[in-house]
Amino acid sequence: MNTGAIELSILIPAFLAGMLVLSTHVPMGQQVLGRGIVFIDLSIAQVAGLGVTIAGASGQDPKGWTVQAAACGAALIGALLLTWTEKKWPEVQEALIGVLFVAAASVELLLLANNPHGGEHLKDLLVGQILWVTIPSLLPIAAFYAVALAIWFGFRDRLGQVGFYVLFALVVTQSVQLVGVYLVFASLIVPALAARRFVPRLRLWVGYGVGVTGYVLGLIVSSLMDLPTGAAIVVTLIAAFVGAVIVSAVVPRTLRAQPLLAAAH
Repeated sequence: MNTGAIELSILIPAFLAGMLVLSTHVPMGQQVLGRGIVFIDLSIAQVAGLGVTIAGASGQDPKGWTVQAAACGAALIGALLLTWTEKKWPEVQEALIGVLFVAAASVELLLLANNPHGGEHLKDLLVGQILWVTIPSLLPIAAFYAVALAIWFGFRDRLGQVGFYVLFALVVTQSVQLVGVYLVFASLIVPALAARRFVPRLRLWVGYGVGVTGYVLGLIVSSLMDLPTGAAIVVTLIAAFVGAVIVSAVVPRTLRAQPLLAAAH
């Protein structure tokens, strides 16, 4: 039995899944960071997970289209709710995002309280099952992400508040079912944080570089040390962020973002 071939047959689809997530989350993460709504993906992901839990509790097939529809529907409701709250109470939007997250998580825990597989379901939602994806299952997601990216780069300035939240909710709904809530958050925010240390024209490239490095290292570490893959990738993404911070300190000043205080003076 060729162990290396078996590992590659698992790791390659997992790597491709990670690259799909990064393709949308790196540019959207920079927008999220700029808007100051850092925890929006956690909130939307948790609401989408609540939709999946409700559908499952009603006896729907976990792989069926009804569960997907429930996840997307719940995420869209959450997105539209956050659009409304941002218009009504923009000064406390981040706090309201946190309230939505904890409310969705608590309702989900109540629904799973008497489910013998509730703990396993919750773990899958949080840390994901990236090693269980297959290339055929990634094809429709890749097609959706391609459309999302075309909309993002082609019409971002015309999306408006509602358009941004809706597109973001649909993307996060797909991502959380691929890699879990923790990795969705890390993929969105960690590359964006690293990229902010560089001039605007380099930020997208730095973000993608940090993301790809984190995923590759995480998959390798997980495979060699038999560690949970999602958690390993989160840690290596943070390590890649630290590396980017070090690089930003030694590159020419023309490539570094100027500190806000310096810019103000």
